[in-house]
Amino acid sequence: MIVLPLVGAAVLGAAAGAAEALAVVRTERQLPLHGLPVACAGLRIAHVSDLHLGAPGVNAAAARRAVGLVQEAAPDLIAITGDLRTHPRGTDDLLEVLGALDAPLGVFATLGNHDVGGVRDPFSRAGAIPDLAAVGVRLLRDETAVVEHAGARIAVSGVDPHRPREVPNGLPEGWPAADGDLHVVLAHYPDVYEGAPDDAAALILAGHLHGGQICLPWPTGRIRFSQLGEAFADGVYQRGALAMHVSRGVGTTFVPLRLFARPEVTILELVAG
Repeated sequence: MIVLPLVGAAVLGAAAGAAEALAVVRTERQLPLHGLPVACAGLRIAHVSDLHLGAPGVNAAAARRAVGLVQEAAPDLIAITGDLRTHPRGTDDLLEVLGALDAPLGVFATLGNHDVGGVRDPFSRAGAIPDLAAVGVRLLRDETAVVEHAGARIAVSGVDPHRPREVPNGLPEGWPAADGDLHVVLAHYPDVYEGAPDDAAALILAGHLHGGQICLPWPTGRIRFSQLGEAFADGVYQRGALAMHVSRGVGTTFVPLRLFARPEVTILELVAG
């Protein structure tokens, strides 16, 4: 009669995983940056990633909670780093969610592999990219926009999702050029960090890995059950004047569950490092 306890454990595990997938948390971090302009000290950037709207599960509800958490924090700028949809049926939810975001310096987004069809997920299907400008979001596809803040110029670059096996270090056009006092680079894949020049001075925002999505707690840290070969799962990474924040993201893929990889939106407060 071992089967019944195993079934019960599986049901409880699935219920816990579904509950965690909905339990989006707002993480607040101070992020030191070398050479940060005085005018940008205290700048607050909301980092949102991996909404995966249109996928089976609770992603739409999680995305709405994420938006509420971001807007309550009143950031100066909002950055969304790809995998906006998993399937075109999520388009209406996507436009509703993005339309609820607002920040003084703007809302910027780049695409992820699910948005352009670079995925093996059987539940995923790419479609025409909706008009994000209609809901106030600037989509950056291997291009850079510049905004001004307290007299400083902030360059925001968006990198399209190119895997290293297709394009070295995911940078088809090379490291994005920027004419600004602060450079923020939106890239779905964290690989861009390794492709940046040694003298790069920028803040990279990335996602994709969901913090592993399904993990097992361990004394030395979490054991991930996916993306095992990836070096940058979530959190902050720095070398010299280059910093990167990798978000655990909001939604799920393949299975509509999370375990020990709680979904998040992050408010990054920039400070001199």
